[in-house]
Amino acid sequence: MLEIKNIHKTFNLGTINEKKALNGVTLYLDEGDFVTVIGGNGAGKSTTLNAVAGVWPIDSGSIIIDGVDVTGLPEHKRAPYLGRVFQDPMNGTAATMEIQENLALAARRGQRRGLRWGITKAEKARYREVLKSLDLGLEDRMSSKVGLLSGGQRQAVTLLMATLKKPKLLLLDEHTAALDPKTAAKVLELSDKIIAENNLTAMMVTHNMRDAIIHGNRLIMMNEGQIILDIKGDEKKKLSVEDLLQKFEEVSGEEFANDKALLG
Repeated sequence: MLEIKNIHKTFNLGTINEKKALNGVTLYLDEGDFVTVIGGNGAGKSTTLNAVAGVWPIDSGSIIIDGVDVTGLPEHKRAPYLGRVFQDPMNGTAATMEIQENLALAARRGQRRGLRWGITKAEKARYREVLKSLDLGLEDRMSSKVGLLSGGQRQAVTLLMATLKKPKLLLLDEHTAALDPKTAAKVLELSDKIIAENNLTAMMVTHNMRDAIIHGNRLIMMNEGQIILDIKGDEKKKLSVEDLLQKFEEVSGEEFANDKALLG
C-alpha cells in the first residue's frame, strides 16, 4: 500500500542551518499494516509523514501509494489517497461550522461542487450513526459548532473526517500529544477501532514509547533520519520499554535521550 524508497531531505542546504532530516529512508507497508513510529527529537518521524503527505518535495527517492507514484505530486493532489490527523486539535476541522457540516465537507471531498449545499436526510442519518460509534454523545449535538468542542472531542471528529472515505493511507502525526492522558487514551482507543473496522493502512508518529508498543502491528524506530529498528509480530507483542531502549543502544551505539518519550 505504501512504498518509500531511499528518500532524502535536507533543509536549508548550503547555509549555516543546514539539517539533513532524512537520510535514505526505505519502508514498505502492506495493506492493513498499522505502523507506529518512535524516535527522539529530530529523528525524522514527522518529516517522513510530511514527505508522504507532500508538504514539501523530497530531494531524491520515490513515494508510491497503492501503486501510484506520487513523488512529484503536490500536497492537494495526494489528498484523495490520504487521511490525516494533526497534533493540534484546532487543525483538520472548520471551527465556525457545525459538526454535521464538517462531516459533509469530508464526505464530499474530491467531488464536483454545484450551488446546492444542503445536507440530505440520508446524510444526516449516516453522520448520526458514525458519531454514535464514538460514544461521546456527539450524535445529539450535530448542529453544534466544532469550535465549542473539547480537544478530545475535536480530535475524534477529525478522525471520523479523515477516515469517512476510507483513505488508502491514514497518517496520525502525534495526534494525542496535546491531550491530557485520559482523553489521549480515549482517542487512541477510537483510532484502533476505526483502523481495525475499516482495515485501514496507517502510520502513527508518537512520542510515547508505551503507546508505540501497545498500538499497531509494527513498530518503527528512527534516529538521525534513518530507520534503525523495524519490529513486528510476536516480537513486538513481547516488547517492553526496557527492551526497546536496549535495542536502540545496540543498533545506534548511544543511549536514548528523550525524557518526553520515556516518561510519557
